Formats: sequence, C-alpha cells, structure tokens
Amino acid sequence: MDDRLSRARPLTLRADHVSDATMVIDERARGVLRNTWMLLGLNLAFSAAVAYFAMAAKWPAPGILLTLAGYFGLLFAVTRFRDSGVGVLLTFALTGFMGYTVGPLLNAVMALPGGSQTITLALGATAGVFLTMAGWATVTRRDLSGMGSFLFIGMVVAMLAGLGAIFFEIPALSLTVSAVVVLLMAGMIAFETQRIVRGGETNYVMATTGLFVSIFNLFTALLQLFGFAGSND
Repeated sequence: MDDRLSRARPLTLRADHVSDATMVIDERARGVLRNTWMLLGLNLAFSAAVAYFAMAAKWPAPGILLTLAGYFGLLFAVTRFRDSGVGVLLTFALTGFMGYTVGPLLNAVMALPGGSQTITLALGATAGVFLTMAGWATVTRRDLSGMGSFLFIGMVVAMLAGLGAIFFEIPALSLTVSAVVVLLMAGMIAFETQRIVRGGETNYVMATTGLFVSIFNLFTALLQLFGFAGSND
C-alpha cells in the first residue's frame, strides 16, 4: 500500500507543476504583449518620420526589385537575429526602409485632388481596423489558429496577383488586390495578436515585425483604394 501511495504522489505534484507552468506562460504572454506594443509604437513613429523625410526630400521610388530585395533581405536578418539586441535594431532598419518606400507613394497621392484628406482617411481607417481587430482578438474565446494557413495562402496569391498587375499594368486587378489585402491584413492582425495573447508567439521582435508588416500593408492598400476613389470624384 505504501508503495502505491508513494507512486501516486508524483501525479499530484505534476498537476501542481502544470498549474504553475500555465501561470508562467500567461505572465510571459503579458510580457511579450507589453514589449511588443512598446517596440511597435517606436517602430511606427520611426517609419512615419522616415516616410515624412522621404516625402519632403522627394526621394524617388526604389522600384519593385529593390523594394522586394530590401524587404525580404531585412526580414531575413530580423529573423536571424531575433533573439538578440541586434534583432531589435534590425526592426528599425526594416521599418525605416518600408517608410522610405511609402514616401514616394504619399507624394503621388498628395498630387491628387484631396490628397491630404485621402492620407488622413487612410491613417484613420488603419488605426480603426487595427484597434478593433487587436482588441477583439484579445478578448474573444474563438480560436483563430486555423486562420494561419488560409491567410498565408491568401497573401501569396495576392502578392503574385499584385506583381502581375504591376508588370502588365492592369489597374482593375490592382484595385481588386488592394481590397483583398485589406481583408487579409485585418484577419492577420487578429491572428497575430491572439498568438501573442495565448503564448503562441514568445518572441516580441518577431511579434512586432509581423504586426508592423500587417499594419503597413493595410495602410498602403487603403491608400490605394481611397486614392483611386478620390481621383474619380
């Protein structure tokens, strides 16, 4: 009997450890979320400053090939050094580069009738979508993990269609892609936020990068949609 009791005790201890581990994971998730919001805010401010400087200096658009090379190259570097302070610095290199690429686009929109209102509307809509989807993902009990594959496939298809619209100069396809990207990025923001909250993403550098890219793509897609609508008024 004593042997059986001694063998049973570790089961109770293991249950206690599971409970403690859950509390540690929850606390870690809160820490990741807090660090992500802080780093994301700094990156958004830095990217906006670079975009403003690019607009003021009237820097030329980098071109599709340089844009893709810079984006994927810096994204690879961030991923490679995500566990060190270098990774934090590289997030600013990535977001600053993305701010530079959007500068010429903002100048093009400013040249349209009501260009400043279009940019303000796109910024407001981006903030509204982000706050709504991130807030919903934080409190909802619905599991959004199944959206990952769908969102990834959707983004690959949208990227290929977007490149086709650029190379073959098909404005209607470009607008369709922008509309699809808005929906995909709204879903991506919710998906990525819930991954952080539930402990699926434990690296705040990668969490920040993922959310920033989603916000950036959402903003540029809305900018193109609103810019097209404004040019046809």
